Amino acid sequence: MKWSLAELHRYQNEPLHIQSTFDLNASLTKLFPDIILGAAPVKVDGYVTYDDGDATISANVKTTLTVPSSRSLTPVQLPLDFDFSETYIDDRSHFSRYEDDEVVFLLQDWELIDFDTALAENIVEQVPLRVLSADEKAGKPMPNGKGWSVISEDDYEAEKRQNQKVDPRLAKLQKLFPDQDEKK
Repeated sequence: MKWSLAELHRYQNEPLHIQSTFDLNASLTKLFPDIILGAAPVKVDGYVTYDDGDATISANVKTTLTVPSSRSLTPVQLPLDFDFSETYIDDRSHFSRYEDDEVVFLLQDWELIDFDTALAENIVEQVPLRVLSADEKAGKPMPNGKGWSVISEDDYEAEKRQNQKVDPRLAKLQKLFPDQDEKK
């Protein structure tokens, strides 16, 4: 779905109701292949309002993504149910109408509002940095292989503290450059 602000002008008295299901699987997996492995149909229920030259989209989005576990890359089902709101303006002076925490985009020279792209971007923003499979949440051992293993942050910090100890054979050298320790 794409609209120009001129097209949306007719919805200044009554908002445009969007109640539809979108298939964004191909675009999401193509644009964000490292983040999204698959996407179920996206259900959207929202409105587009037009007020004094500005268009605002407010929508509720429901879908389920297949994303890789941040620990083992195992596919994980991630249900999403969120709301988003974005405003589109074509006059820079209209920025003063909105608070700093509101999402406002300036359209350039008859640029269209691309709802599918806005929807895809808002979906990707909802994917958390840390996604774990059910087994990983339950405490399953960390993945490992030939010559490598994943360790927890606590184990990493303990190992780091242990490795900071100076080799006794080199302790005298450390006294020659005492200011070097502070630069680390």
